[in-house]
Amino acid sequence: MFSILKTTLIAASWVAASLPATATMQMDGVALEESVQVAGNDLKLNGAGISMRLIFKVYVIGLYLPNREHSAQEVLHAEGPRRLRITMLRDVSGSDFYDKLRQYTVEEGASIPALILDNMQRVIQAIDRQSNGLHKGDTLTLDWVPGTGTLVGLNNKPLTAPMRDIAFYKALLNIWLGDKPTDSDLKMKLLGRPTEVRRDCLAEAPIKCQRNMSSL
Repeated sequence: MFSILKTTLIAASWVAASLPATATMQMDGVALEESVQVAGNDLKLNGAGISMRLIFKVYVIGLYLPNREHSAQEVLHAEGPRRLRITMLRDVSGSDFYDKLRQYTVEEGASIPALILDNMQRVIQAIDRQSNGLHKGDTLTLDWVPGTGTLVGLNNKPLTAPMRDIAFYKALLNIWLGDKPTDSDLKMKLLGRPTEVRRDCLAEAPIKCQRNMSSL
């Protein structure tokens, strides 16, 4: 009996050891998987970075695609599912998140179709309805699934009903990857491209500039 049990345990441990571990990268204490499954498809981590507000780190964001792309246009026109994953590094009130997204919709309002603005409002309101806001460690996912639409989730639970228009998902991508992104350095990181130190920054205060760039 003991020998049978011993053999079973050895076999089980060998199987467990032979299973491939999920590769991850760490960013400010947040583990980002190198690949994830969305609608049964394997997506690869294209790039990731940290969003800053003044001197504060606000969230870690990662972009997942079927194949790695290095230009915004390639990402916008990529085939298949896509994912933006946002993990909070500090508490953010629902109203604060509401104000930032609303600011984006106001600034871009003239160039955004009414249907996209309506969907953006749905997302804003769903986040604003979170009574305690978004907390450190909360994870927001923005997925595009062909045939289903944009899926917005918070901590693995649906936050809104699916929104079917691909133009809306592209509008979400444009917040970080558009011609006027929230952070141009973060845009480069999501595209898997090295960031460049601005020449005017180096000319004015090279030591401080380098320090700020390294903290991103």
